[in-house]
Amino acid sequence: MALKLHALSDLLTLEADTVIDVRAPAEFAEDHLPGAISLPVLDDAERARVGTIYKQESPFKARKIGAALVARNAARHIETALAEKGGGWRPLVYCWRGGQRSGSFAAILAQIGWRTELIEGGYRSYRRLVVKALYEEPWPTRLLVLDGNTGTAKTALLARLAARGAQVIDLEGLARHRGSVLGPDPRGQPSQKAFESGIAMALAGCDPARPVVVEAESSKVGDLIVPPSLWALLRAAPRLVIEAPVPARAEYLARAYGDLTADPERIAALLALLRPFHGAERVEAWQAMAREGAHVELAAKLVECHYDPRYARSRGRWEGAVRAVLRSESLDAAALETLADAAMAALAAEGPTQG
Repeated sequence: MALKLHALSDLLTLEADTVIDVRAPAEFAEDHLPGAISLPVLDDAERARVGTIYKQESPFKARKIGAALVARNAARHIETALAEKGGGWRPLVYCWRGGQRSGSFAAILAQIGWRTELIEGGYRSYRRLVVKALYEEPWPTRLLVLDGNTGTAKTALLARLAARGAQVIDLEGLARHRGSVLGPDPRGQPSQKAFESGIAMALAGCDPARPVVVEAESSKVGDLIVPPSLWALLRAAPRLVIEAPVPARAEYLARAYGDLTADPERIAALLALLRPFHGAERVEAWQAMAREGAHVELAAKLVECHYDPRYARSRGRWEGAVRAVLRSESLDAAALETLADAAMAALAAEGPTQG
């Protein structure tokens, strides 16, 4: 039996117990259905080998070798990853386009007695829905942009708003990047496709009648591009602006970037990227602060000399009206709770979509 995906929201109500991606590891790493596990029936080298034989020698020979490899890998998965699955387990299996790889593995699972389904069209059908949602259809919800200079705890406030029941899409979290020169995540960023999948699935879970809060971002988060239609909407959306004095922001940044403050040489390497903008002498002074553990002082210098001037130059890109300015003298845990309550009140004032 094949499951046809009509909308991304279909994935939120699946009856399957486990979604299994049988594509090669490199394909899975680039992007996959949300929550899927990787059980490749051909690894990267095997897939390349079979493809080469198919093109250069014989389709029949490629299918024969491929079948043997699929059977061998399927047996290994059954004996390991699936060894503890009971008789009532219901897997949903897919490959690139719902063809031989997923069909072969699903047939083996069904022979065991598991109620196995395939995704019609495989990953390709899912990717078409992502592209449709982000590049072809109108954005279905209203946006409210959480804005403010660097260090005003916007990301932390997003999490608190979500905990209070607000609809949020955390672009920096999905991009695994904090949106600044010091922002790279040691794990690296996902692929562009995976980033878009995250946005599209977050959107699929939103109620169109309620606004969605998104942090103000550039057109790129790290190396990843914010879909142009979303970027245009962000620029025009109404804004909640967070304001706090530089000392409070510097203290917050020193706490929020604790992973970096524990590694001064990593900070120094990232600061080196600022030489074209600020010159070697100033950057070397900042690097010295990092090595000396003067993290709050360093954060204040970066805010005053780098981030705030850049924000001031880019302020004209934001076209949306300011709904509220939320000010706080501190950005400690208690102050963030107060700011989140105020943001929720402003969000409530937006009201539901009419009609």
